[in-house]
Amino acid sequence: MKDLLELRDEIDRIDRQITRLYQERMGITAEVAEYKIRTGKPVLDRERELAKLAALTEPVGDGFARLAVRELFEQIMSVSRKRQYQLLAEHGAAEKPDFSEVDAPDYRNARIVFQGVEGAYAQLALQQYFGVDADSYHVETWRDAMEAITKGEAGYAVLPIENSSAGIVSENYDLLAEYDHCIVGEQVLPVSHALLGLPDAALSDITDVYSHPQALMQCAKYLEEHREWERHSMRNTAGAAQKVKEDGMRHKAAIASSLNAGIYGLKILKGGIQDNQTNATRFIIVTGQHIYKKDAKKTSVCFEIRHESGSLYHMLSHFIYNGINMNHIESRPVPGRAWEYRFFVDFEGNLGDAAVLNALTGLKAESIRFKILGSY
Repeated sequence: MKDLLELRDEIDRIDRQITRLYQERMGITAEVAEYKIRTGKPVLDRERELAKLAALTEPVGDGFARLAVRELFEQIMSVSRKRQYQLLAEHGAAEKPDFSEVDAPDYRNARIVFQGVEGAYAQLALQQYFGVDADSYHVETWRDAMEAITKGEAGYAVLPIENSSAGIVSENYDLLAEYDHCIVGEQVLPVSHALLGLPDAALSDITDVYSHPQALMQCAKYLEEHREWERHSMRNTAGAAQKVKEDGMRHKAAIASSLNAGIYGLKILKGGIQDNQTNATRFIIVTGQHIYKKDAKKTSVCFEIRHESGSLYHMLSHFIYNGINMNHIESRPVPGRAWEYRFFVDFEGNLGDAAVLNALTGLKAESIRFKILGSY
């Protein structure tokens, strides 16, 4: 029986042969890329790859060896495609994103829309980003805000996209995929919730609490201490405060920013009731212009892929191969297609980076649907 050192020596010898042959193969890959550049043929030929994988695995037999050979050559083909995408970019043959680079978005004379009413957290985020004197107005729903940009009634919209405690705002992810708008900025807003009631109300009077579903989730521990309170969902927190004021009933309270107490003439019955004392919401700034700042640090995309084993792994490998760091990934069901998903990814880098362009070229070529959501 061979000892371990002998076995390792044999593996090293075989690995050197594999490395030599692999380098030889990659050299031919470069020639393939040059041919495709001249002829305009796409890098990905799915039918050719499937036929080749079948031919390579057929003599191997069944079981582990067959699976291993297939996975090996899937990886080899994947790296080959990535190298071809790089060569396309180097020769100026890669399709460039339909975005224009700017020093900074032009916010002069811009009208900005947010969802909610006076005192909404979105308005606070808007004022932090654009300034307190910004020309802004509010609409009833997030879709109304996106429509306002489409109709030219507003230049920018401020939308919540995720909360550090309650997670993503799923509807706004779906709207980003649906509308041809893009993200040009973001604003992180610390969120502190208060229980607001009428001036003559006391905690012992409360039987009904109104707020946005995410705010109710963010205050779950406090609300568990008052299980007798009935919870009611509203479109936004400031709207809940407005309702408590207009209804004028002492048994009703709202969960909202303490600033709403002054706006709507309410009393703070209890402050800081959110579960997480570092609670924050990330808002995105959306516009109909396809632009990005030349010093943008983050890019967001979404894509749909084939519903088969390994599809997501191969898509994400474009980030790894190009040395790009992913910050965030989410999935959302694709409307009308059961058990199929659209993926949203945030990653470091901007649309002017060569590595980003290479990754985007591969992502677009190998997905069913692909969209750049913004670089900011």
